[in-house]
Amino acid sequence: MSPHRLLTGKVVIATHNQGKLREMRELLAPYGIELVSAGELGLPEPVEDGYMFSENAAIKAVAAANASGLPALSDDSGICIDALDGAPGLFSANWAGPGKDFAPAIGRVQMELAKRGATTPETRKAHFVSALVIAWPDGHQELFEGRVFGTVTEQARGLGGFGYDPIFLPDGHDKTFGEMTAQEKHGIPADGSPGLSHRARAFHVLAAACLRKPA
Repeated sequence: MSPHRLLTGKVVIATHNQGKLREMRELLAPYGIELVSAGELGLPEPVEDGYMFSENAAIKAVAAANASGLPALSDDSGICIDALDGAPGLFSANWAGPGKDFAPAIGRVQMELAKRGATTPETRKAHFVSALVIAWPDGHQELFEGRVFGTVTEQARGLGGFGYDPIFLPDGHDKTFGEMTAQEKHGIPADGSPGLSHRARAFHVLAAACLRKPA
């Protein structure tokens, strides 16, 4: 296995998703890295035809690195619901349609759960997955993953976050991701332990391996 490589200088965040971009900017803020998004560079969105989150993350990161000549960081993430056999999973964004409107996607989740009689917290278990890939123009790649477990609430709660956040209640908490502040959701605790969200947990491992705070 190749040694980890430090991520420095200017970096492309390989996403056109504004919510995801906002969270990545917040997580990377302490590290003195100049960030630009794939959307800001006018890069096209590649076809995500992988079979795992890590594969789709790599597709996006490699495409952005090759097109820009810069290191690129990509996240592929989604919610996996036990009662729906892991759906929407890799297709979490697809359920929101081309306009990325997650209100109908959340409605579809609730409808599909109702069809299967999943009406109690015990039958509505779910987890979020985040795969982060850094790709360099010379072909070097780094992969980091994080997960957070919880349940799908019967009603959407909160206006924060994005995507399926308003219906995801992480285990051990009484607020959905949609009701949490950014600090509550993915802030790194003072003791240095991983943050709560799947993306924060993946980023925690990435930061330890590939990032250094400026002196």
